[in-house]
Amino acid sequence: MYPPHLLGGYEVICQGALRHARARGHEARVLTTGFRRRDVPPGAPEDPDVHRELDWYWREHEWRRLGPRATLALERANAAVFDRHLAEFAPDVIAWWSMGGMSLGLIERARRRGLPAVFFLLDYWLSYGRERDRWHRAGRRLGPLSPLLGRLTGLPARVRWGDAGRWVFCSETMRRNTLALGLGIPDGPVLTPGVEEALARGEREDQPPDWRWRLLYLGRVVPGKGVHTAVEALARLPARARLEVVGEGDAAYRRRLERRARELGVAERVTFLPARPREQLADVYRRADAVLFPVVWPEPWGLVPLEAMAVGRPVIATGRGGSGDYLRGGENSLLFPAEDPAALAAAVSALADDPELRARLRRGGYETAARHREGAFNQAALAELESAAGDQPRSR
Repeated sequence: MYPPHLLGGYEVICQGALRHARARGHEARVLTTGFRRRDVPPGAPEDPDVHRELDWYWREHEWRRLGPRATLALERANAAVFDRHLAEFAPDVIAWWSMGGMSLGLIERARRRGLPAVFFLLDYWLSYGRERDRWHRAGRRLGPLSPLLGRLTGLPARVRWGDAGRWVFCSETMRRNTLALGLGIPDGPVLTPGVEEALARGEREDQPPDWRWRLLYLGRVVPGKGVHTAVEALARLPARARLEVVGEGDAAYRRRLERRARELGVAERVTFLPARPREQLADVYRRADAVLFPVVWPEPWGLVPLEAMAVGRPVIATGRGGSGDYLRGGENSLLFPAEDPAALAAAVSALADDPELRARLRRGGYETAARHREGAFNQAALAELESAAGDQPRSR
């Protein structure tokens, strides 16, 4: 995916890095899928040289069940599109971003051409993508016979990950997880993503707002994000407490949340809203007294807490995964055990009862957000790409 058609922070970070490279005089082409968000109007502003031509194994928040013939057709179509863009654009280096649900064989096609590449690994697509790519999965099952499948079809059925390029990780959690997969991937640097400059440069409020019991969850509405914990915690808070859930996600999970809210008698206190454009995010955060980040899974990084901190909103989070690299309980956030609504409710109540605690977390949050800026990540990402291209100079 690529903005404005996106679901999360991965795509935003990719776009920021690409725009930074262009601002430094580099040419950049984006090749992505035909995914479209329904709330993005036709004719919405688009970055230049973005090509939404690839097909993938995911549609409408569900994994597609394709048979062998349809899988082969998808892979052949993607390979033809990829080869055409390589011929037209003649890149000096390829930046691989999110490849979950994509044709992983494209990576091997680039490797066999000797194209320098940098992988920016900001989620666990390397784990789940190898299962969801039905062609790649078939090659793994064939084992030693997979090269024969590749010769018969002209489509690589396996990827030599260790030789595919350089690897960059968004957090220590992501780095450890990737190296533990046993794919021969070389160690690489951890480049931590940061807050967009538009948010980071926003004016700080001189005085914190009065507590109004307004809570916010912003992000993908999927089970791993733990939104159910926030709904259940709401039932343990005063009747004037409200929860706003902003984001797209799994329709079945959304129905489960609505049903649970009715069971707990808090349905009228939970508002579900679609994802908002990036330029509206500051206002969305400022409507809240606190931002909840109740993730259950080991979050690869976690941009939402940093964005909330940048606009002066206290964060209550589990600290699982990459967000644990920067969340400090009592300093810039309050931490609670995942899937513990009583602990989450207690943390919210502690904030409500203690203006000094809120002020301390705001100060710590501002300082944390200032240390994690988009510009620093973009500079480091471009340096990796330039270095990779310089390792193997090629004429255009």
